[in-house]
Amino acid sequence: MSDPHPAHPGRPPEREDKRSFLQKVAEFIHPGPDSTEELIETLAEAEDNEVIGADARVMLERVIRMADMTAGDVMVAAPRMDLVDIDAPFDELLRLVISTAHSRFPVYQGERENIIGILMAKDLLKLQRAPELNIRTLLRPAAFVPESKGLNDLLREFRGNRNHLAIVIDEFGRMAGLITIEDVLEQIVGEIEDEFDIPEDDGDIFGLADRTYRVSGDTSIERVAEAFEVAIAGSDPGTHFDTIGGLIAHEMGHVPKRGEHLQLSGLHFVVLHTKGGAVRWFKVSRVEATHPGG
Repeated sequence: MSDPHPAHPGRPPEREDKRSFLQKVAEFIHPGPDSTEELIETLAEAEDNEVIGADARVMLERVIRMADMTAGDVMVAAPRMDLVDIDAPFDELLRLVISTAHSRFPVYQGERENIIGILMAKDLLKLQRAPELNIRTLLRPAAFVPESKGLNDLLREFRGNRNHLAIVIDEFGRMAGLITIEDVLEQIVGEIEDEFDIPEDDGDIFGLADRTYRVSGDTSIERVAEAFEVAIAGSDPGTHFDTIGGLIAHEMGHVPKRGEHLQLSGLHFVVLHTKGGAVRWFKVSRVEATHPGG
């Protein structure tokens, strides 16, 4: 006897609902979450009930929250961007590439707003074999995205093409900053470590084996002063800073670079690592311990 309800030849067979009657009743009484916050609360309950692990819960929560984030939320602001001047001498360009340790650089001509392309640090190796090459021939097209671009859409675009860096434009068409695929992925998996990063540890001030200390750049000045039992004050009494990183940058007069150092209030600060134009970690020691008699 033929099937009175033959399956449509182009339609996949429906999956059998294997839920029990009690499961269906429970889901009817307790429906799924109706909002993002309810979904996040559900994930927290799942972690409490050991259905998922803590790491999985954190990552899933980040994925959910990322859906409401835009390029403007996570970009490196324009003043903090490391840009290459196409007309700069090669030696100066090379120093910038080495000191910042980025893999990609926006290149401008004339004004910083005039981005003409992207330079890959690895492409500079081609100049070693062919010095007659013009740097302009090494430039790759720059991608531009609005500040309002959703991170989900941006990640999809980054994955679909080989442009893993984009210039962010504000509503008036001006350069607002830049964003990389790493910036987007870090919203899901957290800070991505590389050979220039320093592993995170508990606390903002961490003792090292050589009797110096590693201090986070966003540590409050009061916290550093208390830890080292010194009164920390800048050279300009008319200015106020909350973090030690902000104060050191002001004292240096420019965005600190890796390896730069400064003595202030009896302490010796060495810049260990910067990211996004801000100091992430300092190495700090007392001046008298590092420089006897100085």
